[in-house]
Amino acid sequence: MTHRLRGAVCAATLAALFASTAAIADSAPIKIGVIAENQAVAGSSIPLAAQLAADEINAKGGVDGRKIELVTYDDHSSSAEAVRAFQRAVNDDHVVAVIASYTSEVVLALEPWAARLKTLMITPGAASDVITANIGKDYDANKYTFHGYLTSSSIARLTCDAAKDMLVTGLKMKTTVVMSEDAAWTKPLDAAYLKCLPEIGLKVLDEIRFSPDTTDFTPIFNKIEGLKPDVILTGISHVGVQPTVQWKSQQVPIPMFGVSSQATNSTFAKDTNGATEGVLYQAVSGPGVAVSEKTLPFVDAFVKKYGNTPSYAGYTSYDDVYIIADAIKRAGSTDGDKLVAAMEATDYVGTIGRVQFLPKGDVHVHGLKTGEGFITGLFLQWQDGKQTNMWPEKLANGKVKFPAFVKIGQAN
Repeated sequence: MTHRLRGAVCAATLAALFASTAAIADSAPIKIGVIAENQAVAGSSIPLAAQLAADEINAKGGVDGRKIELVTYDDHSSSAEAVRAFQRAVNDDHVVAVIASYTSEVVLALEPWAARLKTLMITPGAASDVITANIGKDYDANKYTFHGYLTSSSIARLTCDAAKDMLVTGLKMKTTVVMSEDAAWTKPLDAAYLKCLPEIGLKVLDEIRFSPDTTDFTPIFNKIEGLKPDVILTGISHVGVQPTVQWKSQQVPIPMFGVSSQATNSTFAKDTNGATEGVLYQAVSGPGVAVSEKTLPFVDAFVKKYGNTPSYAGYTSYDDVYIIADAIKRAGSTDGDKLVAAMEATDYVGTIGRVQFLPKGDVHVHGLKTGEGFITGLFLQWQDGKQTNMWPEKLANGKVKFPAFVKIGQAN
């Protein structure tokens, strides 16, 4: 064999090898990491809903013929474990994007790692305004992080919108006490509460912040009862079900209205031994509420597969898989920078409404757009062991009612 012929054979062999390698790469699964608090009431829905979305996408041929493969990690509500999981996901498991956590402290710990590893990350449930504020302060470094849920200040504004209609106009309430756990996500929540509540006609008599490790709420409820507000505005999530259980057991005559992450999950009634009756809570979606044409089919599929309805973070993690898959398809790549550009151009109708991200230059860049035509949120109440939507009126499927121990209009 001549040198020229050997060269031609080698070149052909190499070309075939490269073509084969490229073909394998083009057909390899697209790996997405999911880091969540799998044992928490609100966090448990995250990996389940994400898997449901991946299964649906794969059943329709995947993304340009490539299957979505989820790699899941339980961070056990630990920032340190979440960071280790993120590093393992990118460096060892070769994921191209990560859906991470409903805990703000966890997401804030992961944000610098998304920047260092240039890997797209979206949170389906963390709310702290600091997450998006960090992107605004250093866009080039932190552009890889996206907010798939509402910021705390957005939640507060939507809560105030609902409170104006339901409490001030509807029930003629005039006073409130803000009761929130002391956490990263509630600092901007309470700050926004203290600003918007007086604007809608609710005088704030006190702001009570308590440790998420609190187990006895007797002194807190006693103090609130002494102030005689018309309503308690809540910001509770990581403290679990104790505030609700003791509100019922102590027959606190004042209704609770606001944010209660566990209340979004259909297991809340069981988890509180039925203490849920009358609790009003903010959410982006809920069972039986057609926020979009995709909401109810998702809930039905989730119930069929898992036996219960999802928490608020389930709706968003389901949407997030679709949003990432859509971005990969439009980008024609899984490169981090190209994915960021595609994510920024997202215009997707999901289970919680129309999803678009705030643009570069906004103080909360990569946060969700809210308001008419985008994400407006709901207000639901637990009635007869079920979640029933009360607000906005056009999507309501029930009327507000409270257990006998709650005395409306008699607090003052």
